[in-house]
Amino acid sequence: MHPIWFQLGPLVIHWYGVMMALAFLAGLWTAMRRAPRANIPGERIADLALWLMVGAIVGARFVYVTTYWREEFAGQPWTEIFAVWHGGLVYYGGLIGAVIAGAIYLFWKQLPLWKTADVLAPSVALGNVFGRVGCLLNGCCYGRPTDVPWAIRFPNGSYAWSQQFHEGLVGPTAPSLPVQPTEIYDGLLNLALYFFLAWLFRRKKFDGQVFASFLIGYAIARGISEAFRGDYSPLHYHFGLTPGQVVGIPVFIVGLLLAILLSRRGESQPAAEGRRGKPER
Repeated sequence: MHPIWFQLGPLVIHWYGVMMALAFLAGLWTAMRRAPRANIPGERIADLALWLMVGAIVGARFVYVTTYWREEFAGQPWTEIFAVWHGGLVYYGGLIGAVIAGAIYLFWKQLPLWKTADVLAPSVALGNVFGRVGCLLNGCCYGRPTDVPWAIRFPNGSYAWSQQFHEGLVGPTAPSLPVQPTEIYDGLLNLALYFFLAWLFRRKKFDGQVFASFLIGYAIARGISEAFRGDYSPLHYHFGLTPGQVVGIPVFIVGLLLAILLSRRGESQPAAEGRRGKPER
């Protein structure tokens, strides 16, 4: 775990922030390259990116603060709410915030909603890969203790160590117990999802298919990696499910409904165009 990249006097650059910046740049670059295939100017994607970034950060931070208010923010200076460089962003909150901000921009500029969503979906999955590397370097989103050969330890003073120390599992000078590398699991699953969505984009049958597939695929991938998480307190579990798994259920359902409804609309449009183009007798 290396949360700080470098420090120059009072200026501290955190790896988490660096990875978030790389996630944004990688997502933007790949989306701009993909956009012309959907007849969308690349500069429109660049303009949209700022809206998505602001919406994602606000949404992700809002959900994190409200979820962990008692553990991390109650009694702390109010400025800690905005200290995103310390980590603390919830992906689903960022997704919802980005969708809202993006929809507002697309409506304003009168851009095609589902075509644009298809362009962006693979890039979002790619950005998640960098985000999980940032989580690993920051020491957050860690897994539960395990004895698997590929388990990882976090150093003394890390989030994992702090939780285990308060539970009486480790001593004051020892590192954490070996834990599941959930950040790596989630990163690899998102990388596989990115390649699948990029492949699907060139072969899609209707507008919105790639975005709907992203919602379905991410909900499944997140549900798998969440099963190994160890950073949630008992208060955060609902019916034996983590917050990420709980939110993943409606996300999966929305993705499935979108796939069904948009595919039907895609099938009806060619038929309607054929009727309009049929000459009268």
